[in-house]
Amino acid sequence: MNSDSPQLDSNQPVKKRKTIFLNTSDDDDRPVYISGNFNNWTTQDRRFLMKKISHGKYEFTFPEGEEFESELIYKFTKGDWSEVEIDRYGNRTPNRHWKNDKVTKTEKVAKWRKNWLPYRPSQLPIIRLISEEFEIPQLNKTRKVWALLPHDYNSSEEKYPVLYLHDAQNLFNENAEFGNWQIDKKLAVMSDYNIGKIIVIAVEHGESERLQEYNVGKTVLGIGSGKKYIRFITDTLKPFVDKTYRTKTEREFTGIGGSSMGGLVSIFSGLIYPEVFGKLMVFSPSLWVIPKIKLGFLDIFEPQETRLYLYAGGDESETMVKHVLKFRKRLLKRESLKGKMKVHLSINEDGKHNETYWSDEFPKAIEWLFFSDKED
Repeated sequence: MNSDSPQLDSNQPVKKRKTIFLNTSDDDDRPVYISGNFNNWTTQDRRFLMKKISHGKYEFTFPEGEEFESELIYKFTKGDWSEVEIDRYGNRTPNRHWKNDKVTKTEKVAKWRKNWLPYRPSQLPIIRLISEEFEIPQLNKTRKVWALLPHDYNSSEEKYPVLYLHDAQNLFNENAEFGNWQIDKKLAVMSDYNIGKIIVIAVEHGESERLQEYNVGKTVLGIGSGKKYIRFITDTLKPFVDKTYRTKTEREFTGIGGSSMGGLVSIFSGLIYPEVFGKLMVFSPSLWVIPKIKLGFLDIFEPQETRLYLYAGGDESETMVKHVLKFRKRLLKRESLKGKMKVHLSINEDGKHNETYWSDEFPKAIEWLFFSDKED
């Protein structure tokens, strides 16, 4: 035997990786993820996607590493907190713990949340009408503006991140013509899991003037007043909100978002005012209005770290996904943004251009933008 060959120490114990087995009688065939103290409680983390063995049976072997040798605290989800495990009565389940040195463990899930139900009414955000006629001096108009505050805002001294959303009529109004995002219910479920405690400021659109107000510059729709509308958010509304509520005022805690034309004006808000908005929630943006957004002006700004959650549905139009992919590619190619612009791309091949699909995406976007350390 070569004396230089490595010798195995027969007395050294071989560390075995922990494997968890899951049984569920539910007929829900969507993938199962593990979320816990080992991945910052991130849902839909593909590193912790369980392997399906057979109907209702899953397994997962944890990677090697010291973080997996100490106590594991976790829950099972179907991809986000709206689809987390619950008990057979529909109640929230406590965190699961794995404290011992055993290398296998078998768990059971009785049911999963579906469509955000059930939620606890006590966790619903406090909805306040800031004003029926909030003045928009930049446009010489008024608009209805709402605030959604964490459920325990009045009994807390915390400061919170803020997300400004357009099209308030479609965010939590049960009587909305085309349905609504149900952000109140979703924030309630997320709050129940200590995720999603933010202040949402919702600005109603201008009905027949909506397209013009969300249209920035000269596009196929003509000359819009989007820049004035964005200045209203940054110069008038945000200072009022920061003065009135307990907010974290810095850009890294301030986001803006919307869908369709609301998504488009959110893009411009972040590009024009990177010193104000560090988080952009962009769903199904109407890039057909201006497919060749000029990005050259970005090179004159000092780049700052920005997160962009970009979503598109494959069944929205023939060009939606193509335009979104092209925009993402152009954005990431800019040398001035290298290492600063973090983009999470979400494509639902079956997604249509409506509130139902934007509603499904909302909690995932909130989690990634504000409560996750993951870059992608």
